[in-house]
Amino acid sequence: MSQTSTPTVPVLSVKNLTTSFLVDGDWKSVVRNVSFDVMPGETVAIVGESGSGKSVTSLSIMRLLASNTSRIEGEVMLNGRDLLSISEKDMRGVRGNEASMIFQEPMTSLNPIFTIGRQISEVLTRHKGMSKQEARAETVRLLEKVRIPNAQSRFDEYPHQFSGGMRQRVMIAMALASKPKLLIADEPTTALDVTIQGQILDLIKVLQEEEGMSVLFITHDMGVVAEIADRTIVMFRGDEVETGPTEEIFHCGKHPYTRALLSAVPKLGSMQNHAWPTRFPVVDMKTGLAVEPIEVAGTVEKGRTPVLSVKNLVTRFPIRSGLLSRQTGSVHAVENVSFDLFQGETLALVGESGCGKSTTGRSIMRLVDPTGGDISLDGYDVLRLDQVSLRNMRKSVQMIFQDPFSSLNPRMTVGSAISEPFIKHRLGTVKQAREKTADLLEKVGLSADMAKRYPHEFSGGQRQRIAIARALALDPKVIVADESVSALDVSIKAQVCNLLLDLQQSLNLSFLFISHDMAVVERVSHRVAVMYLGEIVEIGPRAAVFDNPQHPYTKKLMAAVPVPDPARRGIRRGISNDELKSPVRGMDYRPPVREYREVSDGHVVQVA
Repeated sequence: MSQTSTPTVPVLSVKNLTTSFLVDGDWKSVVRNVSFDVMPGETVAIVGESGSGKSVTSLSIMRLLASNTSRIEGEVMLNGRDLLSISEKDMRGVRGNEASMIFQEPMTSLNPIFTIGRQISEVLTRHKGMSKQEARAETVRLLEKVRIPNAQSRFDEYPHQFSGGMRQRVMIAMALASKPKLLIADEPTTALDVTIQGQILDLIKVLQEEEGMSVLFITHDMGVVAEIADRTIVMFRGDEVETGPTEEIFHCGKHPYTRALLSAVPKLGSMQNHAWPTRFPVVDMKTGLAVEPIEVAGTVEKGRTPVLSVKNLVTRFPIRSGLLSRQTGSVHAVENVSFDLFQGETLALVGESGCGKSTTGRSIMRLVDPTGGDISLDGYDVLRLDQVSLRNMRKSVQMIFQDPFSSLNPRMTVGSAISEPFIKHRLGTVKQAREKTADLLEKVGLSADMAKRYPHEFSGGQRQRIAIARALALDPKVIVADESVSALDVSIKAQVCNLLLDLQQSLNLSFLFISHDMAVVERVSHRVAVMYLGEIVEIGPRAAVFDNPQHPYTKKLMAAVPVPDPARRGIRRGISNDELKSPVRGMDYRPPVREYREVSDGHVVQVA
């Protein structure tokens, strides 16, 4: 918990902030009359979903919006100076010096052609007037401060040589270079795996205590808010709908939207009394009353023939170098993976980025060619299919991707996108395709008349529903859902998960649910397989794995999940410098023979 006293002068004071954008010749307000203070050493969170205006608020404070298409009104006082009335030249002196900002995606904030050392040093030479040697020494100190191992040697490395979590640490080091009084963190952990997110949250807390810095933290994740914020501001469609101490917001939230956000947060351990996957609670936005979650009736086939059987799957990618592009090694993305998936069942593959879970899904679809093993899917021997048979096989298995916008053709109407597989596989006439499309749109909670619209006319959650409708067009038996809800806001995530559960029950679908979100996985799965460095290290029934985790990596994943309880704000998980180890191996590498032990019926763990 941050060290707070009761000073009279806030570091940041925002009064009646209103931001408008020029749209078709008219000014449209997207943030209206927002007011709040941030005291020295305090952490204030602005929470809300996409479109609520929280990021626009932060960009308005830093004056980072285009001046010709935006208009900022009100008062923004930083250390007693109104930022909205000073010149752009003076504002450049404020940014990175008195107030710094870190963003959601560090790769877009870091220049790929400069070393990270040079980029941090530039802040010090520009704002502090340091010499090149002084700036280098201070940069190394900052990199060590944000717990980057071997800081001296990593000074001369480029952004692409760092993992996502380490890149975010670099951004924090850059933001802290001039010892600002205010740090604005705009969704700094949303794109990160849960263990890396835990590390970054701990790091921000520790650095805040060391530097006496104030933090304005912007997020849509109420679990993160509970862990980091002293006070919370809830925004909805450009308005500040509720504000107060974080404990009050969590325990006595008055606005329906606040209650909707809180009820939609999946809580690890909430499934102990549920034998089967359970729908997320749905909240009526007008009344704020939650409809109790419904347990989805068990439909898992009890027969011994799985719809999908994977045996000893190996997928490696060659690494080539030199003038003749000879193979010098391999990325061991998937190593000796085996599991079965039954009709009507959800098997979750969980792990951090780089563990091989997405490559496993793509190998099953033959979107990448496996190196070895056996895959049996609905009677097809997947690895030995020719192109015609492979096309037929894909009627039985479809994939839903993480980003629906990049998986939908922006030039095709959504109706054409949904009906295209039906027509390509010659399953019926154009008229039947239109009828099927209308039926599928209704099934996923959209209206049939939306078929004429284009992807850009839909929200992220609606686009994901369209992607689900398209996956259902061929009546598949198996759906591979690859991080299909991880990019969505919390209440939209709840809606899409409920939709998948409802479709599973009505159509008896099998899901291979690929995710790094343990709390969501606990809610939607029948069985869980934990992957680490290309291998399954633990697999078993959901209740067995979550109630009695055995492998150290499984325990690490669960310990990193943010808990939406403000009482935990003082807790530190213990900052780790560990990154996921590299799966790159030399040509002479031979994978070790692994041993497994059965903990309970169907619950198997790799022996370390």
